[in-house]
Amino acid sequence: MKRLRTFLALAAVPLFLAACGNLGSSSMSGTSGSNSSGSTQLTGQSSDGDYEGVIKSGHYQTSKSRGVTNSQDSGNTYNLKSFENGMLSVSKKVFSTKKYVFQEGQHLTTSTVQNWLDRKSKSNPTGLNPKSNGSTSSTKRNPIYIQALEEQDYMTQKNNKLHLGGVTVGIAVNSVDYYKKTQYGATYETKITKAAGEAYAKQAANTVLKRLRQKSALKDVPIVIAIYRQASNDSLVGGDFIAYSQNKAGSTSVAKWTAMDEKNYVFPISSGSSSPNSNDSSAFTNFKTEVENFFPNLSGVTAQAHYNGKSLTGMHVNIQTQFYSQTEIISFTQYLQTAAQKYLPSGVPIDITVASTDGTQSFLSRASGAKKFTSHVFNSY
Repeated sequence: MKRLRTFLALAAVPLFLAACGNLGSSSMSGTSGSNSSGSTQLTGQSSDGDYEGVIKSGHYQTSKSRGVTNSQDSGNTYNLKSFENGMLSVSKKVFSTKKYVFQEGQHLTTSTVQNWLDRKSKSNPTGLNPKSNGSTSSTKRNPIYIQALEEQDYMTQKNNKLHLGGVTVGIAVNSVDYYKKTQYGATYETKITKAAGEAYAKQAANTVLKRLRQKSALKDVPIVIAIYRQASNDSLVGGDFIAYSQNKAGSTSVAKWTAMDEKNYVFPISSGSSSPNSNDSSAFTNFKTEVENFFPNLSGVTAQAHYNGKSLTGMHVNIQTQFYSQTEIISFTQYLQTAAQKYLPSGVPIDITVASTDGTQSFLSRASGAKKFTSHVFNSY
């Protein structure tokens, strides 16, 4: 049985909670579904494009199974964040932020997800990954296809009570399955094509949907299932969502899949590669050149750019520095506000993290549609 692990990386908590507003003014008593009675509040919205979250009895409703994943050695930390944030984006296509409230998954427990992610066997008949065929050959063995499973709940409010209005389940499938032939031996790879991984995940989605319908709370609610293809461990960006399905209340099989044309790119673009929009790549190159010329004490300037088709939808810029003076950091951050506004693409959300080996030194961000960047410099004391 392949070892499983649970990530508790709080840094990857979905971005909708990064800038929560004040607590919702209404206090609700009791909720439906599996929640017990108690005082319930909402986090409030920082913008109409974000979901409110659920606080119950003074505590945020954490997921019952968040971060459970098949062990993949060192892994790619970008995958978990891209997976969760991408699920939010898919959910917004179906569950409006104006009508629904976000709640971390409450119906799939850690033990359930662990069993589902493991291989199917006599001792684990619910495993979604294929039985081991005994081979250790990279081309002949049955790989681990499904790497992670995530649940997100979407609540509606009626008569001062929250009711489960829908669920999104994400299925993360590997592009590479990493394995060992002996417990402490070398790591080997089985590559999984996009077509093979997508086909396997879609087959597993029908099984997942049937199992969810067996839970009384999930019998008659819409369920969205989204398929995510993980990036390899050596990738500098996370993976991509490739398809999702909307399943009406009561349905036990997926009737239709909607393809998604989303992809992450690393800027600057490496030799021999290209981005969907050369203007975006050139804009980042100009920004990088300007910044590096102005401040020599930089170890690297890179970005993760997210595209929907050929349209840029967001960018995360990472700048590694060797600054030691607080005044240097302040001056550099002030300069970045001007340079970013001048050179980086407009009309899309962009955040910039300035960090050294000692940690994050400053942070800048600009919301979609905003003209100027806001910034914060972290004090060293």
